[in-house]
Amino acid sequence: MPNKVVHFKSIGPVTFYRNRRSKKLKISVKPDKSVLVSFPFFVSEKEVLSFLEQSEAWIRKQQEKAGAKQVSFTEGFFMKTKKHSVFLKKGPVTGKVDVQNDDVIIFIQDFQSENARMAVEQILTQVYRVEAHLLLPQRLKELAQKHGFSYNNVTIRNNKRNWGSCSSRNNISLNLQMMKLPDELIDYILLHELVHTEIKNHSEKFWKKLDQATEYRARELARQVKKYSTYTL
Repeated sequence: MPNKVVHFKSIGPVTFYRNRRSKKLKISVKPDKSVLVSFPFFVSEKEVLSFLEQSEAWIRKQQEKAGAKQVSFTEGFFMKTKKHSVFLKKGPVTGKVDVQNDDVIIFIQDFQSENARMAVEQILTQVYRVEAHLLLPQRLKELAQKHGFSYNNVTIRNNKRNWGSCSSRNNISLNLQMMKLPDELIDYILLHELVHTEIKNHSEKFWKKLDQATEYRARELARQVKKYSTYTL
């Protein structure tokens, strides 16, 4: 049962991830309250389900903590993205959107419902997607030219696992969730992937090269990125 999502009545969606690097079963509860079970190839489906059942109380407790940290979407909620202003207003239909120039107005019928949260998050993801396509490829090109890197294709995805990646063929994939980050951290991630076009690991040679590209702030910027999550606003 590798890499599939199963919905459990008591704890919601659970992603089962068979990981080549795993040495034991591990459960993670993400900020959006979703659950990831990572396990080695030698562990059976029956063992995973048993482990999950035994851990149910712990999982629900972690989900409660995650829920308490979620942004509260209420009438009058406002946020600025890179290129838009997003407003929440009371309306007869949840999820209806009115776009006026750079203003995105999202109408919600019942602000207390889970459907309202899901609708807002889905629309915000679309806003981030539009902005990512507008901004990230051009900024990647600028940084590559400035520092003498070259790459092949660039794609934009909605990825909960990482901020970006670089393939063996120097195709770069970028996470649209990067649009939540400060500009200097976006540049750090772009440079991180550009360095991977030349060095495919995280050796000292890699960090030295990245340090040079970030004015010797690579480790500092890496620590700052870890304070953010692909799951939360």
